[in-house]
Amino acid sequence: MIRQVTRAGSIVLILVAALYPGVAAAHGGVSIEDDPCMRRVGESLVHFSAYQPQYELKDQYCTDIPKEGDTFLVIDLVDPALRSEPVGMRVVKGNGSNEAESQIVADVRPSSHPDGVLRGEVRLDEGLYTVTIAAEKQNLMRRPQYLLRVHMIDYQKLVRTVAAPLIGVLLLALVLYKLVRSKWLRSWWAALRS
Repeated sequence: MIRQVTRAGSIVLILVAALYPGVAAAHGGVSIEDDPCMRRVGESLVHFSAYQPQYELKDQYCTDIPKEGDTFLVIDLVDPALRSEPVGMRVVKGNGSNEAESQIVADVRPSSHPDGVLRGEVRLDEGLYTVTIAAEKQNLMRRPQYLLRVHMIDYQKLVRTVAAPLIGVLLLALVLYKLVRSKWLRSWWAALRS
């Protein structure tokens, strides 16, 4: 009997962890190296954020931008050494694989940024864009890039957000079915009735 209760309790804990990943992981548990908005420029780190204050005043985005329109692009130069070096940013329409056909949407020429922030404003229509950050002293082949998806459905994320709760509900239904069909529950219920 104790073994069945322990098994049921562990299944419930697994379901809670699957359905609510925020319960199992602490807020802000992502390290700097695992942050999808963080990139390396040689030995230095940069952090990318996009803002659309006309829609949401405080929301910031990294690679998935929910709506078309005027967008503020902000690069935080995390390492102080990079702040005295000329750093620029280029935004092109497309995924950056074919430079001959790429349409330059914004080009912020390299300059030093003592405050540690590189800013740009651009109007983004629906589609894919590539943001490339360039520092003059860094190897040209190692430029950090961000692929932006503007006003596009990310089917992979959609499947993840729908599949996890669906699997959790199916597992819960299976556990309840097994529990209802178990001899232990029937004998316990019979003992309660008498």
